[in-house]
Amino acid sequence: MSTETREREQSTTKRRKRGNGLVALVFLSPLLVIYLVYFLYSIFFLGQTSMQRVGISLLRPLEVGFENFALLLADSVFWQSIGNNLVYAAISILAALTIAFFIAVSLSTGVRGRRIFYLVFLLPALMPVSLVATIFGSMLQERFGVLNETLRAVGLGALAQSWLTEPGLAYAAVAVIFCYLIGLPVMYYTADLAALPTSSLEAARIDGAGTFRIMRSIIYPMMRGTHITVILALLLGSFRALEQVLFSTDGGPGTTTEIVGTYLYGYVNSGGKTIGFASAASIVVLLIALVISLVQMYATRIPKADR
Repeated sequence: MSTETREREQSTTKRRKRGNGLVALVFLSPLLVIYLVYFLYSIFFLGQTSMQRVGISLLRPLEVGFENFALLLADSVFWQSIGNNLVYAAISILAALTIAFFIAVSLSTGVRGRRIFYLVFLLPALMPVSLVATIFGSMLQERFGVLNETLRAVGLGALAQSWLTEPGLAYAAVAVIFCYLIGLPVMYYTADLAALPTSSLEAARIDGAGTFRIMRSIIYPMMRGTHITVILALLLGSFRALEQVLFSTDGGPGTTTEIVGTYLYGYVNSGGKTIGFASAASIVVLLIALVISLVQMYATRIPKADR
């Protein structure tokens, strides 16, 4: 093939790709415009109201500069809610990297009772989180909750506790809810397990490696990309969490289980001129989430650079 013919074919290929890109842009442009307007307006609204003292009606705002941010940064409850978010995220990530991974591998190998696993762990991921949290909250009620009533029925009434009013128990109860909602990580692992090369697994089987050795030494390291996706999704998702706490403990007792979602929800619905304060808190939370995303992106690029 001559140089002139090769250059002509390359030029034709470039024009075809450029044409396909323009067609895709035309079809995506309405959605891109909607998202652009939505996000720009949201950021503008937060930036404007964060400098004001204004109520939910947004009437007669009073310009206060950075006063809302100063009050926010001095609020210990806000930092407590940030800390609770990170703790709950760490607990859910630990559960996802262990329990969810084991469940996904078990389901992919055709373990007995897989329908029960789907029902117990995947069904909640398809249900409203508010419903799951409400059910958990009702089960843990001190007087008529299913857990305490069951303990009393089997003669273990001494073990019945005030699960939602004792600070330590309430904190643990919310952590259990976060751990239970691992259906999405199970789906991630299940989908990516189907794409793993089988040659390494077959070689390990031939060498006599057991099931748990294959899971720990071969499958788990090969799913590094999935682990990163799960960690990032759960970490950032924790800052969008609301129903897990709102419909179970409502942030109580006191502010023991307060998270960012319930913190903002309380100020937005307080009835006072707190919208500016809530907007300032939202901006700080967005910045924290952005920093986490950037750190995560940088951390995932280091091994690639080493290779």
